[in-house]
Amino acid sequence: MESKPFIFGIATSGDNFTDRKKDTERLLLNFQHGVNTVLISPRRWGKTSLVQKVCHLAQSDKLKVVYLDIFSCRSDKDFYDAFAAAVLKQTSSKLDEWLENIKLFLSRVSPKISIGTDPMTDFSISLEMNPKREDVEEILQLPEKIAQKKGFNIVICIDEFQQIAEFKDSKTFQKRLRTVWQLQKSVSYCLFGSKKHLMNELFEKKSLPFYKFGDAIYLSKIGTADWVEYICSRFMVTGKVITKELAERICRMVDNHSSYVQQLAWLVWIRTDQLATINDLEAAYQDIIEQNTPLFEKQTESLTTYQMNFLRAIIDGVHSEFTTQETLNKYQLGSSANVAIVKKALVKKELIEVEKRQIVISDPLLAVWLKKELRM
Repeated sequence: MESKPFIFGIATSGDNFTDRKKDTERLLLNFQHGVNTVLISPRRWGKTSLVQKVCHLAQSDKLKVVYLDIFSCRSDKDFYDAFAAAVLKQTSSKLDEWLENIKLFLSRVSPKISIGTDPMTDFSISLEMNPKREDVEEILQLPEKIAQKKGFNIVICIDEFQQIAEFKDSKTFQKRLRTVWQLQKSVSYCLFGSKKHLMNELFEKKSLPFYKFGDAIYLSKIGTADWVEYICSRFMVTGKVITKELAERICRMVDNHSSYVQQLAWLVWIRTDQLATINDLEAAYQDIIEQNTPLFEKQTESLTTYQMNFLRAIIDGVHSEFTTQETLNKYQLGSSANVAIVKKALVKKELIEVEKRQIVISDPLLAVWLKKELRM
């Protein structure tokens, strides 16, 4: 089966990974020098692809990289299980080695281990523990103890890190993590997630334990010139042609949103026999809007009248000063206090975000769809 020239909806790698040269270099240096990193951007901008690429580049005999996704974790116990399993799996190359590490470093906890058909990848750990401080510290110190005994450094990359904000007594849990992690000498952390507003709160709020935890990298959009070069090259290697002008128009139509650029380019590519045309692009654009319509309907069906009015104001070009009397009256937003409530709710739903002090709709295609729906 031939590989697709454009990848979207999943992490990309190899020839499908686009640009991010400066971000890659910076993150790789952080990994190599033990600098804690916080990676923040809107969803589907390529965070996971970037981290996975740097994990591959950084891995060596002297530096082990551990990667875990905690999206399914719903409690601190879930986290400890996932954390211990990932560290044991990804710092050991043999079954007897990770069993030895369990005996050496998790003696206090006495974990239960379930082994599947492949003992090196298919196993789970249940710590069967009450979260006593001593037991918790033993779990969190596991990578440091392994690193010091084995003579290498470890980087632990935790995807969907914002999940910890949903745990019961989350602030106490965060304090536990930071208290242990900030004193480790052989282990550093790369923390990232798909919910930008929660990640911002975790790492930018002075009252929370992870404030100023590490080097904060705010991913920006990939530039048009890099996208154009990438799109043209991917067409070329498959025996098709797209002009730079048409490739640039693809970028503009989805506001350089990484996942949408890949998806729209793919939809143009499948319609192209030899040379991509404007008709191919227009048909592809209509297709991508239609594909996402059920999602947009679901995202907006439960919105209040005030919330829809707020989105209508943004569609009409209002990006700040929502509390002026003229805007309040024109869009029926109620009081200034109500505007603050509406804004907070829409940020939480990830429908809007603040970009350079301007409030914008997070999803460029949602903005196009809303413009059509609200003016019908």
